[in-house]
Amino acid sequence: MTVTIYIILAGMLAAAAEIFGGALVAWKRDISKKIQEYLIALGAGFLLALVMIDLLPESIGHIGATAPLWMLAGFSVIHFVEHTIVKHLHFGEETHSDIMVSKVASYSAFWGLFIHAFFDGLAISAGMYYNLTLGVMIFIAITLHKIPEGLTIASIMLASKQSKQTALRASAGIAGGTMLGILMIFFLKNVDPQITGYAFAFSAGSALYVSASDLIPEINRSDNRLLSVIVFVGMLLFYFSGVLIEKMLLH
Repeated sequence: MTVTIYIILAGMLAAAAEIFGGALVAWKRDISKKIQEYLIALGAGFLLALVMIDLLPESIGHIGATAPLWMLAGFSVIHFVEHTIVKHLHFGEETHSDIMVSKVASYSAFWGLFIHAFFDGLAISAGMYYNLTLGVMIFIAITLHKIPEGLTIASIMLASKQSKQTALRASAGIAGGTMLGILMIFFLKNVDPQITGYAFAFSAGSALYVSASDLIPEINRSDNRLLSVIVFVGMLLFYFSGVLIEKMLLH
């Protein structure tokens, strides 16, 4: 079996884990608001950890002092769209009195996670391409957070009053981002670090806005004190998968 086949199989498994995470939410017949709150709290922690532990440091490493400016741009664009354009156009979200997350926030979360998934796939394929053993270890570590990643985007979609089919399609879309990253290694010898830095910084800003301005306030409005603990659980899910990746890279 050639390395190419190993890489494609690894990508398919990682993508399947992403879809499975989304399916855990989308296939549930009836999701109460209480369960949605838990899922949103988990997603908020996961997104915040993604921004602070991964996207922001990586973007600074690639483009230096300009990274916070691009992060601010990502934050501002989502704020402008969500609170100026959408409110002006009246897409009908105000008719849902129990809506938890705006549709713009759900789309922003999708693209932020899509970009992250793309580079996850690229990391797996590059690792296996240059060192099969190392690549397999990277694949295992990254796949660990694919299930909560799929769960996160599906939960956000449902909380924005979108259909379960849309929630499942969103997790499948992010899985597609992973596969796109997997396949890019066969077309690119390397990725321009500056392009990576700009993408990471902008998506960090948008993901920060969604997590801190849309999800956390929703959690804070609830009387359920356990939600703050679930936020930390979401952070830990991302953190420990990242620690595992670092340990595997060092060995």
